[in-house]
Amino acid sequence: MRVGVVFPQQAIGDDPGMIRDFALVAEELGFAHLLAYDHVLGAVHSDRPTPFEGPYDETFAFHEPFVLYGFLAAQTSRIELATGVIVLSQRQTALAAKQAAQIQLLSQGRLRLGIGTGWNYVEYEALGVSWAARGARLEEQIGLMRRLWSEPVIDFTGRFHRIDRAGILPLPPTPIPIWMGGYSEAQQDRVARIGDGFIWNQPSSKAYRGFDIMRTRAAEVGRDPDTIGFEVVIAGDDPLAEVERWAAAGGTHATLHALGERAALLDGLRVLADQVGGFLDAS
Repeated sequence: MRVGVVFPQQAIGDDPGMIRDFALVAEELGFAHLLAYDHVLGAVHSDRPTPFEGPYDETFAFHEPFVLYGFLAAQTSRIELATGVIVLSQRQTALAAKQAAQIQLLSQGRLRLGIGTGWNYVEYEALGVSWAARGARLEEQIGLMRRLWSEPVIDFTGRFHRIDRAGILPLPPTPIPIWMGGYSEAQQDRVARIGDGFIWNQPSSKAYRGFDIMRTRAAEVGRDPDTIGFEVVIAGDDPLAEVERWAAAGGTHATLHALGERAALLDGLRVLADQVGGFLDAS
């Protein structure tokens, strides 16, 4: 099982040197991947007719994952650059495909693209995209992006997109895995049918049940269930027991949180490496 670390969007601050050092130390310690969260906008939560489901508001800072990974592709050489998750439904599909292809090129094949529909409807409104159609739009985006990544010119007409004999050269040098995150049964079904893996944000009973749900559904549609990856994000100051439990259940990836803020995060990485060192060696 591959063990990585969350890129600490809130705690790391805005010093480019600190961002670089966090990635380099994680790579040197043997972590398999970084996992970066995504929000374009933070919105005020109070006085909303429909309450938000997620925790982040206007006080939380987020480095933009595509730009961040363009920077870190040049600073690192081995560590995988994963998004967990890009809110793809609210983004322009061809542009996101172009950005992902460029990171895959610059990192020499180290991008793993985690995608989802998100929970912040204010972001959708600000970006000019329908909130109500986000699930259907995401499904169409997956097939369209894969075509854009593999064909120099495509002609596509769908419910949400029209591309008239155009392409995004340069194409990525290797396929870009598409993972998904969320909670819904619809998202689990989508992964079983067309995704490469699923990301859970905590090791809940629902996450463990997801193994059987997605494997069964994958077999029903003629896919090999063993080709689907399963990732969980594990919090806490002693993660080893949960990492071992996830691995025993069939998990392929686990992602941990380094404790501390700014420079102290580097010590937090070293503590994590000591706690789960055997898994890092296996990575």
